[in-house]
Amino acid sequence: MSALAHTTLLHESLEAARTAFVRATTTLSREERGAIIGIGGDGTPTHRFDVLVEAPVLDVLERARVNVLSEEVGWIDRASRDTVVIDPLDGTANAIAGVPLSSFSAALVRDGVVVEALAHWFEGDRTWHARADDAERLGVTARRSLRGASVSMLRPRPENERAWNAVARLAGRVRVLGTSVLEACLVADGAVDAFCDPGGDVHRIVDLAAADLLVRKAGGCLRDVNGRPLNFEPDLRQRWSGIVASSAQLADDIATVVSAA
Repeated sequence: MSALAHTTLLHESLEAARTAFVRATTTLSREERGAIIGIGGDGTPTHRFDVLVEAPVLDVLERARVNVLSEEVGWIDRASRDTVVIDPLDGTANAIAGVPLSSFSAALVRDGVVVEALAHWFEGDRTWHARADDAERLGVTARRSLRGASVSMLRPRPENERAWNAVARLAGRVRVLGTSVLEACLVADGAVDAFCDPGGDVHRIVDLAAADLLVRKAGGCLRDVNGRPLNFEPDLRQRWSGIVASSAQLADDIATVVSAA
């Protein structure tokens, strides 16, 4: 598959998701969007809104005959060298409630390497795109340490409350937006210094695949709190505690604080 075909495929997938998102938002009630209709490929409840946005994307990828790894449908093996890792609707709870913070992401993976990534903020109508062969274009901040940094985090959970608070005490500003894809892209833009799951092991590969390439091409980095490398095995039970940061030094500083808590 050529570079042009890659780009066309990911953008076609986004257009399909965006059309479905607008239709569901404008025609369904909050209760209809939020109805739980099954269990997704990652073992968590699937809402009607998730399926409505995912279904037309799957149609695009079926025509392209590529493998698919998606939060809802799980793994579709078409014996292709190419796999598209997608999260068609990240921030589902926000989208159901009408909070304008939800997003789409897709990563084209070939032989275990992300060769292209695309993310989109639905309500803000902003798109981020990168290819592995693109030149790096600095977009991240110059922050090198956690103290005083602007940090987004996943909401605190009982199992990581101490770590969450430890990061918050050192940070200069903390936000909880509820959409990992968008929060990672804001790091790439330099709007915030870092985004992390402080040791909760919540992130799946669908949350991180596109973000990894997008942030690296902006001069930042993505790592796991415990140093676990990303992989693209078709098993959505795998979890990471991702740190997306403007620099390796900042990512390491956050990981040290989380591990010590």
